[in-house]
Amino acid sequence: MTRRIRDVMSPAAVAVEPMTTVARAARLMREEDVGDVLVIYDRDLFGVLTDRDIVLRGVADGRDPEATTVGAVCTPPPVVTLEPDDTTDRAAELMARHAVRRLPVVEHGGVPVGVVTLGDLAATDDPHSALADISRAAPGH
Repeated sequence: MTRRIRDVMSPAAVAVEPMTTVARAARLMREEDVGDVLVIYDRDLFGVLTDRDIVLRGVADGRDPEATTVGAVCTPPPVVTLEPDDTTDRAAELMARHAVRRLPVVEHGGVPVGVVTLGDLAATDDPHSALADISRAAPGH
């Protein structure tokens, strides 16, 4: 069932500025129980930092997480985004084409208003699917 992104997105996306240290961003991810944070500069989307970015572009490259900035290791622009009025079908198509599991939702040319995840789409399309169940489960369970 096709729905609008505004109906399935998580509106309270966690965000940091590009000069935030990777260590601080990782602690924020743990505190907020998320696998990514939006990187915002002057209210606009600058990039996306995922736990995978931290591992591959930070830790694996031997960078000091207390000295390395988020802006140095995040997925840089252009970032694939959606608007609140886009459809879940469009989100699924973009996720498949770009091999990503989450997409920032922006308005007014780049102001972030939320995030939509593969789990959000699974729960919308088939609330009884295994992926939907996994997405709803508490971490570590």
